[in-house]
Amino acid sequence: MFTFFKSQKQKEVHLDQVPKHIGIIMDGNGRWAKKRMQPRVMGHKAGMDALQRVTIEASNLGVKVLTVYAFSTENWSRPEDEVAFIMNLPVEFFDKYVPELHKNNVRVQMIGDSSRLPKDTIDAMTRALETTKHNSGLVLNFALNYGGRAEITEAMKAIAQDVLDAKINPGDITEDLISNHLMTNHLPYLYRDPDLVIRTSGELRTSNFLPWQIAYSELYFTDKMWPDFDELALKEAIAEFNQRHRRFGGV
Repeated sequence: MFTFFKSQKQKEVHLDQVPKHIGIIMDGNGRWAKKRMQPRVMGHKAGMDALQRVTIEASNLGVKVLTVYAFSTENWSRPEDEVAFIMNLPVEFFDKYVPELHKNNVRVQMIGDSSRLPKDTIDAMTRALETTKHNSGLVLNFALNYGGRAEITEAMKAIAQDVLDAKINPGDITEDLISNHLMTNHLPYLYRDPDLVIRTSGELRTSNFLPWQIAYSELYFTDKMWPDFDELALKEAIAEFNQRHRRFGGV
């Protein structure tokens, strides 16, 4: 026996086929605000509300890991005032939403280069990690100041140093070894690679998001702007995932 819902498109979502790891490229906040004649930063604020809704729904559906692209290494090129606002969002998000996430057994984690983040942002993230570290439910994995190419570059440097130090031989380098040097190595082994990647706002690219990990992920693109992405939109993405036949190079 299984549980399902029917969306407006009359697709069924079987809960035993819910992706274990979903990655989300949360795009369109600025355009969402512009359409409403609001400053771009108001779109980021609305996007924070969407993230809270989607996280709790994903947890309820049985998703194990939700990795969200919060800020990329390329986003520093945006206007200074917008970057400053975005950097303050984790402070506001964790102060406002961590109690609710904690109540839902959500565990907060982070990937990315924290060295460039403001102290207040790091402190807020540290508080969230500490508060939720014993939770056993969904992992909300923030990609903050994250870039996929930089991640792989740093992994290669670490592996090369191990070869130079005679800790390993070049022949010891395998896909598993590389995976163990990536930022997602803190996730349970079976959940490191997203089954499904969702990108909002109609853009059709992955923008340096987990390039190694999403090699065999199913990609789902929607025209919805991120602030409009809600519980039903998540279920519709999962419904589409259930229509895919994942062959992983086989037949």
